[in-house]
Amino acid sequence: MNAYEKIKCTRKAGRATAKDYIDSIFDSFIEFHGDRRLGDDPAIVGGVAFLDKTPVTVIGIEKGHELNERIRRNFGCVSPEGYRKALRLMKEAEKFGRPVVCFVDTQGASCGKGAEEHGAGQAIADNLYEMMTLRTPVITVMVGEGSSGGALALAVADEIWMLENAYFTVVSPEACASILYKDSSRADEAAEHLKLSAQDLTEIDIVENLIKEPQDFTDEKECSAFMDSMKKQLVKRLKKLSAENTEQLLENRYEKYRKIGRCAEEGACRASSKTKKHGLFRR
Repeated sequence: MNAYEKIKCTRKAGRATAKDYIDSIFDSFIEFHGDRRLGDDPAIVGGVAFLDKTPVTVIGIEKGHELNERIRRNFGCVSPEGYRKALRLMKEAEKFGRPVVCFVDTQGASCGKGAEEHGAGQAIADNLYEMMTLRTPVITVMVGEGSSGGALALAVADEIWMLENAYFTVVSPEACASILYKDSSRADEAAEHLKLSAQDLTEIDIVENLIKEPQDFTDEKECSAFMDSMKKQLVKRLKKLSAENTEQLLENRYEKYRKIGRCAEEGACRASSKTKKHGLFRR
């Protein structure tokens, strides 16, 4: 499949959403609500849970399955209240020493008038700033769409994992085509140039884990095996990250983002040795 065909896969009905991952991988999940400033955003599902008897904070961008639910959750387009809720949960995780796991699936943050009035840009910027120095391990899993600052606001992590058909980019291919070509129908062409696929991002060290996904998320047996494998990998990686010295953890996270783009200066990009060591379902 080309890049745009993979993007269309992430938009198909029946694909697992953040809540499906939370319910399948974690135990005793307790959802928290509200940003303690203005309100609650259903597009963000977050709270505390157990991962193999270890307490963790888990946060997901939830699109929903049925039409009414998708409308209620604004199709996964997060409001400022949602990002502030997520940050509140992450700061609480830092206080109590809980690792953080984020699941991202969004075409971008809410961009309506209300979102701008409530400080969308500031809310995203606050998340980026705080996550860079969060003194607890963070793993972000791109499970579907990952577009613009709406996705990045939950993706400043020690490790980024991506399903093989997921994408992560500064702008959606449709928006990119509209800007560059003045023609949104050229989205497939824009997608190829954006280098937004899991395969592309793994090669340039932005993504640590390339995850082979089920051919059919509605196949209960196949999906269950997939979730069990992801759970085992999360347990293993969080255990290792939690054992690291906090200052070293922060230094590694800082370096992860500082090195992005260096390949252009050095003339070549090499696949990360870390990816080869612990890639989930790696071919």
